[in-house]
Amino acid sequence: MTDQETLRAYSARVDEYAAVAMTEIQARAMEDFLSHLPPGAHVLDVGCGPGVHAAAMQEAGFRVTALDPTAEFVEAARARGVDARLGSFDDVTETDLYDGVWASFSLLHARRADFARHLAALAKALKPGGHLFLGMKLGTGEARDDIGRFYTYYTEPALREHLEDAGLTVLSAETGEGRGLAGTLDLYILIIARG
Repeated sequence: MTDQETLRAYSARVDEYAAVAMTEIQARAMEDFLSHLPPGAHVLDVGCGPGVHAAAMQEAGFRVTALDPTAEFVEAARARGVDARLGSFDDVTETDLYDGVWASFSLLHARRADFARHLAALAKALKPGGHLFLGMKLGTGEARDDIGRFYTYYTEPALREHLEDAGLTVLSAETGEGRGLAGTLDLYILIIARG
């Protein structure tokens, strides 16, 4: 994700974003995702934000590598003890390296033309039988929210098709609605898929 307006929106709100708590449904989804991984598994948190999820996974005994295109988020994640580096989806070039990939509300910032390519790279980075967590807002089209962040929206059937095309099998999908940083109530989906 290299949309400059989105990056500026996040850079200006690091503390606010770090204070947004995981919902109960999101916490359960993380627990479910981690239950599919072996003890001490290596997880890539792509679009890690300020490292809240990565730190929680580390506390649960997992080894986490984190990536985010916002320098201020990388700093915040490192301050939490997370192995975070500056980078975008295009920097995920590994093959068969991770037991799990955590993509929590990050790929929704990718342009529609790039989504399938990014998803394929994440699938390739997984070890055979590895697991992907994907959190996305539901809807159609592309738009900016009230604070300037760019979003590409998908329906659940479209996401399932993209995952299948990337060689991933959906194990679970749960929908909900929540209020994010912009204050709007949005529909979302949390998917766990296996490579």
